Amino acid sequence: MSQTVLKKRKRSWLRLLAEIIIIIAIVLSVRYWFQRDLPSGKAPDFQAVLMDGKLVNLKDYRGEPVLLTFWATWCKFCEMSEDSITELNKDWQVLTVAYQSGKKSDVEAHIKARKLESWDVIPDQDGRLAELFSVNAVPASYIIDGKGNIRIKEVGVTTGWGLKARLWYAQNIDEWLGRVGVGVTETKSADS
Repeated sequence: MSQTVLKKRKRSWLRLLAEIIIIIAIVLSVRYWFQRDLPSGKAPDFQAVLMDGKLVNLKDYRGEPVLLTFWATWCKFCEMSEDSITELNKDWQVLTVAYQSGKKSDVEAHIKARKLESWDVIPDQDGRLAELFSVNAVPASYIIDGKGNIRIKEVGVTTGWGLKARLWYAQNIDEWLGRVGVGVTETKSADS
């Protein structure tokens, strides 16, 4: 092969690599932009009523990580995550919030039609709970560790295995840090 052909191939590979790096930078920048206002540290505590009438408090989920996910009946991207969340719900604590999805009867109809009866769903008709977590786009997910600290926050569609890996991370990070001598990471609330 001639030197010219090799140089062209090298340039095309370098150009491809540069384009991939630019695309990754754009994706990460957009993700950062959507997550910029989401709270970190200690998760805001709340009390709410599930669709079945049961009173629930975020503190009820302490001890193990919980996936707190905001979705909407009108959100097509949220539908893409439904199977993953249903599957996660079998092995992990999952609490979902139906964000501005209409009356309770509308949410019930959606849950029944999409076969989501296994979910713990909080209807958030007026968006107050979403406001507490600074959610202004769905789907939005928080991974909260067993001590009530927000470990991971996501806006947008994510995979089931990605959520499972994040939950596993939240469950094991303090143990890992303890093994390497960093100590347990715990965020103090503003009022303590």
